[in-house]
Amino acid sequence: MNLSTPINENTSHRVLANDPDWWRGAVIYQIYPRSFADSNGDGIGDLPGITEKLDYISDLGADAIWISPFMKSPMDDFGYDVSDYEDVDPMFGSLDDFKELVAKAHGKGIRVLIDLVISHTSEQHEWFKESRSNKTNSKSDWYVWADPKADGSPPNNWLSIFGGSAWQWDSRRCQYYLHNFLRSQPDLNFHCEEVQQAVLDAGRFWLELGVDGFRLDTVNFYVHDKQLRDNSPYPDPDSLADVTGVNPYAFQDHKFDKSQPENLPFLERLRAVMNEYPNTTTVGEIGAGHEASEIMKQYTSGEGRLHMAYSFDLLSNTPTATYVRERVTNLQNIVTEGWPSWAMSNHDVKRMGSRLPADVDPQVATPALMALSASLRGSPCIYQGEELGFKEADVALEDLQDPYGIEFWPEYKGRDGCRTPIAWTKDGGFTTGKPWLPMAQDHLDHSAEVQAGDEASPLRRTAKYLQWRKDQKVLQKGSLDFADLGEDVLAFVREHEGEQVLCVFNLTNDDMRVALGAYSSAALLEGHGFSAEMDGEALNLPAWQVAYLQISKN
Repeated sequence: MNLSTPINENTSHRVLANDPDWWRGAVIYQIYPRSFADSNGDGIGDLPGITEKLDYISDLGADAIWISPFMKSPMDDFGYDVSDYEDVDPMFGSLDDFKELVAKAHGKGIRVLIDLVISHTSEQHEWFKESRSNKTNSKSDWYVWADPKADGSPPNNWLSIFGGSAWQWDSRRCQYYLHNFLRSQPDLNFHCEEVQQAVLDAGRFWLELGVDGFRLDTVNFYVHDKQLRDNSPYPDPDSLADVTGVNPYAFQDHKFDKSQPENLPFLERLRAVMNEYPNTTTVGEIGAGHEASEIMKQYTSGEGRLHMAYSFDLLSNTPTATYVRERVTNLQNIVTEGWPSWAMSNHDVKRMGSRLPADVDPQVATPALMALSASLRGSPCIYQGEELGFKEADVALEDLQDPYGIEFWPEYKGRDGCRTPIAWTKDGGFTTGKPWLPMAQDHLDHSAEVQAGDEASPLRRTAKYLQWRKDQKVLQKGSLDFADLGEDVLAFVREHEGEQVLCVFNLTNDDMRVALGAYSSAALLEGHGFSAEMDGEALNLPAWQVAYLQISKN
């Protein structure tokens, strides 16, 4: 489908540059394929659907796409339970469809990252079928197996993120196997050398097909404590942002079931594989609660581990000036070498538009928040629909698909609310059939088609900003230092190769007059689509607007 009014009529054909550093500051657009675009009318998005929307992504100003899992899977966890690492699940298309997607994306100057889910597999994977068959087969130690305690109970107190014990009894081997997620997602044993080689070979398979890198799902879950020691209680469960407080998983300090030091040598092996393929990258998802920044520091230090790590800091809470300043400062103080990737929404959390105060309209606030995530030192990830200012959809119990939400309903309704199909037109436009999740009326009212014809819409304003940003190396690569222009003002200086730009954000519903002090001689930059005016030595900044000022060289 072509939008009635192009977002950027001057978008030209681009080719991929030979740039090993392209990922540093790149705008990454996350696609949840089930809900992006359906090409065959079965109600589920697919790879050809993504290919059809590449112009939309290019016009938006994204440098790369990250596609959530599409490998062969029984879909118990919607693709995060892989049954074959070297094939596309038929519901998403074929390997030929993927090859065409990569070729066409590259032809438009768009890099392609895919989810690599290697901490666990589906129970239907041939590896697990063999491993569970007996205790003497060739893959008997490819998964985490353990004998029961004398009373028949699990070997320790580890819990699953999806509820209950992380151990499942298997009657074939008369042992328990570890599953950090669903019982149908057994954890691979990374203490086994053959397992490490097998998952590296799986990555190499997709690199040979031309992918530009991987988003590594649950990268700190790969290795478990070999002694299977019990976790101790966590003193403040409500402080953890990556699990809900009604989930007993939050009650433990996960010292032994993840984030083990033996993971570092594996990451170095992975980086060595990536280095065989020029211009590729890795971004790791680190689910570690209060220790996430420390783990990120370890995983991204030097040149031999991950290129960047995905921060959870802006995926919860309201993005006020105080909160953003506090979280970014904390991360920068700890992760002094590594490169972060910032996101305000993804397929696992409540949409940003529904985390704002009740008196804030996401249609008004979205462009400023998109600019914020793309102005921080790091690589921004935009989750599909975020550029449209979508709120979380309200999915009724009878329509829920997410096993996580079904388990903890009604206090926690799961992840379906952020996974509903994209509204391309006011009538839907996602599929000619029945969508796998119902579409929200609010999304239909603010569809991509409607917004494409309105220059004041979040879509058009975000696209204008991101296209402008492509020429701002200082915003892509520069350092970041906060400037004190008032408690309610978020301000920082980006610096790169002698160029300095002051970024000032009004993340409120009220107009601001900001005294610039030492920055009063800075000159406003234009072309990004935001409104601000200089008033003597002060800056008049309307509600939900952003100013970029060039700082004079002395």
